[in-house]
Amino acid sequence: MTSHRPFPADDFGIYHVLSECANHACLPESERQPHLQGVTGLRNLGNTCYMNAILQCLCSVSPLVEYFLSGKYVTALQKDCSEVTTAFAYLMTDMWLGDSDCVSPEIFLSALGSLYPVFLKKTQQDAQEFLIYVLNELHEALKKHCGRRAYEKRSAPRSCRKVVASETSIITRLFEGQLNYRITCLKCETCTNKNEVFTVLSLPIPSEYECSLQDCLQCFFQQDTLTWNNQIHCSFCESKQETAVRTTVSKAPKIIVFHLKRFDIQGTVKRKLRTEILYPLTNLDLTPYICPIFRKHPKYNLCAVVNHFGDLDGGHYTAFCKNSVTQAWYSFDDTRVSEIPDTSVQTATAYLLFYSCQPFSMPIQKHRS
Repeated sequence: MTSHRPFPADDFGIYHVLSECANHACLPESERQPHLQGVTGLRNLGNTCYMNAILQCLCSVSPLVEYFLSGKYVTALQKDCSEVTTAFAYLMTDMWLGDSDCVSPEIFLSALGSLYPVFLKKTQQDAQEFLIYVLNELHEALKKHCGRRAYEKRSAPRSCRKVVASETSIITRLFEGQLNYRITCLKCETCTNKNEVFTVLSLPIPSEYECSLQDCLQCFFQQDTLTWNNQIHCSFCESKQETAVRTTVSKAPKIIVFHLKRFDIQGTVKRKLRTEILYPLTNLDLTPYICPIFRKHPKYNLCAVVNHFGDLDGGHYTAFCKNSVTQAWYSFDDTRVSEIPDTSVQTATAYLLFYSCQPFSMPIQKHRS
């Protein structure tokens, strides 16, 4: 594994502009339009459209961007795992404060690739999996830790894990929610509860042709009956029994990310579900799925979308993101960036949906004195 020299981090670390990222525009000056903050293309480094789409979505989450632009990340940064996070901070700074129409994410990719070499192979990767890796790395570098680890560092990150420790970071404050599983033994009717935290919810698609996001949510949260080989051991009956499992959200995150499970693999048969899923741009109601005592933010507005074109073994990713400065939607296709109307945000290619429970405002920057 190649070792990379960590970037310097001081009070103004995010303002060390990287020349290879920020000082070169992708288009001739005569063809460029006035540059808008947070509306910056990303160079494709060889099948890295999956990365570019995820970075654009994260760049549209203003509370996350503000955390890095304000320099707050510097005091929380753990020096033994700072390289990815510092590179991420530089990239967010270039995308928001730089004057170029497009920048290169090469240094960020190099830092992440030193930990997970699969991302350096210049082969297409899954955008949802990449998002989980990035969120976990940022969390590891910025967390305030109490208790034992919830998972071993550098192991394959998961979108869900059991609650075994108290760890807080900007990632947990924005993206982490909690599911509650109410498990009822169908013989003795004894009930138990288990909790699991998540950063991404993977939703089944119940139709081959057309359905709504609410249909996907209802399918995910419907009560399941576990029988035969799926029976669960009941401590009261002291044997495996058929059980009913009811899932609810016991903690709703500020930013909730839905992964639409379009890639279906059954044995050796692989296929992509091209179902058109209708999703609202505003007022997504999660009230039916949240425990009543925790219904603080039941309504959500769409802030970003990752689209996937093509098949399982190939394809292309793009992103739609709502800019907090202009309040307009933009399409990001690597270096190609264009404003789009609200009516164009609903497509049959949606793969990841980012929803926020609060409207975003423009990130506050840290200024030199």
